[in-house]
Amino acid sequence: MSPRAPRVRRLAANAALTGRTVADHLLDDPVVLALQVSRRLPTGLRARVGGVLADVPARVAVPRGIGLAMLGREEQLQAALVDADDAPGPRERARRAEVLLAAGRDEDAERLLADVPADAPGAAEARARLRWHRGDMTGAVLVLSPHGRQGRLRARLAAERDSLLGRPVCLSAEDRALAADYEPRPGHVLFVLTNSLPHTGSGYVQRSHSLLTAVRDAGWSVAAVTRLGWPVQTGVLAAEDVDRVDGVAYHRLLPAALAPGFGARLDQHAAALLRLVLRERPAVLHTTTHWVNAAVTAAVAEAVGIPWVYEVRGQLADTWASTRGPQALMSERYRAFRTREAEAAARADGVVTLAETMRARLAEDGVDPEDVVLSPNAVGGAFLDAPGERAAARRALGLAPDAEYIGTVSSVVPYEGLDDLVRVVALLADRRPRLRLLVAGDGTALPGLAALAEQLGVRDRVDLLGRVERARAPLCHQALDVFCVPRRDTSVTRDVTPMKPLEAMASARPVLLSRLPALQELVAEGETGATVPASDPEAWAEAVEALLADPNAAAAMGDRARAWVLAERTWAANARRYTELYARLGAVVDVADRGAVRGG
Repeated sequence: MSPRAPRVRRLAANAALTGRTVADHLLDDPVVLALQVSRRLPTGLRARVGGVLADVPARVAVPRGIGLAMLGREEQLQAALVDADDAPGPRERARRAEVLLAAGRDEDAERLLADVPADAPGAAEARARLRWHRGDMTGAVLVLSPHGRQGRLRARLAAERDSLLGRPVCLSAEDRALAADYEPRPGHVLFVLTNSLPHTGSGYVQRSHSLLTAVRDAGWSVAAVTRLGWPVQTGVLAAEDVDRVDGVAYHRLLPAALAPGFGARLDQHAAALLRLVLRERPAVLHTTTHWVNAAVTAAVAEAVGIPWVYEVRGQLADTWASTRGPQALMSERYRAFRTREAEAAARADGVVTLAETMRARLAEDGVDPEDVVLSPNAVGGAFLDAPGERAAARRALGLAPDAEYIGTVSSVVPYEGLDDLVRVVALLADRRPRLRLLVAGDGTALPGLAALAEQLGVRDRVDLLGRVERARAPLCHQALDVFCVPRRDTSVTRDVTPMKPLEAMASARPVLLSRLPALQELVAEGETGATVPASDPEAWAEAVEALLADPNAAAAMGDRARAWVLAERTWAANARRYTELYARLGAVVDVADRGAVRGG
């Protein structure tokens, strides 16, 4: 056999999976597909493509609406799709409603659909998506006919609803037979992740990689595996079966096709994970938010008889609800999501979370807080080194050397509240002519930041770098005078602590954070950082100006913050917490002691 044959087979399978994924999205959610693809484009290219679509004639409303959504032009989007005086017919109104829903504007979509006849082409699908968007899963299913194109969408939504309402993950009798004589390798841990390096660089994957390497450096054997179909489903056609990053193996589960239906796909995921477990033979499985990972991991761990750990890194039900208003907290989807998360934590042999606020939230869901291991976000790698000079960082990034820079390194999503920093720049523009805003990161809210800066007349003072390579992230921190975390006050931001402020503190930068419980855990007020009321641009402007006006006090705050982070928040310290947990679960024993290895 040619040495190239396995690679050719892998590429062929990846191409088949990509083709099927694209075809499914084109049939089920073509508008969502268009916006998802646009969000993966480089910032400049996305702006150019969005600009071209936004400039098409007004009568071609749907492509124009997609372009406006890509550019974050909310008011123009409403004018183009809702308030236009071109008297669109029922089918066109339904199509426009789908664009608005994909852009998160459900009230505008509801207005468009209000007088569309129930039997108009596309009306049922649009109304089902509106109900689904708001968390009314059963209502969305019942709107649709079981036949034809509606039947396809109905089956897909019903399958996801049934899993959220408690359908168990199932392994076949054949798979369970394979697991009967399982023999684990002492001291070997397999992390079951959503995604990973090197194909994405989010805070989630940075935390995962930092923990994997720290646990390895503590003397354990580690490996990881990502979710079924990833990263091929996100466009990485050349994905390999295994990637190695800093000596850590990241395994992929890449079938040529995914099973139809949400529940069947979870079963397929569990079967594929089981086969990897039988090859890797870990003594413990360690998975992370959210409940889908937990359900699959639990099924496999219980089949082979080893303990598993659930690491709660966020409250994704709250993240979902944060973009939909308070009524979402009463929806069928939200309640089901919370129930599945509570079940996952109760079912796991060990539970880990990031902050005291999140431990308290788990206690609300019935988990004994004494059983929850706290593993806060931390720093490592280049952030442990002495930070470089501000001027050198700015030269490396091509920034103005003599400006006053406030800003952040973050995912650019609505709940981060970065629009308030644009307003801060506008409020201080006259008094501080050298003030600029630096945002390093990408996300759905980035086009809106550019549009707001244009509207407020400060676009020339706002540097939007887009997605930056991980190796350049320390430079972005070092380039700033003040690091800002202006998160909005939502249920998710009150509970979840981000990683980026800690990296800024390790970079000896003064940090301003919204006055929210999860963020207040990170600083000693006025000593290692300061908090400011959320969603109050005037208060933020005052706090920013106070630090910029007293650079000596700002530098001292940054130095104290760095000293605290290096003493209290390192990945090596977290690794000790993990290995102690694994040992308590009986994962480090002689293989002959099968009862202990299997968690008792």
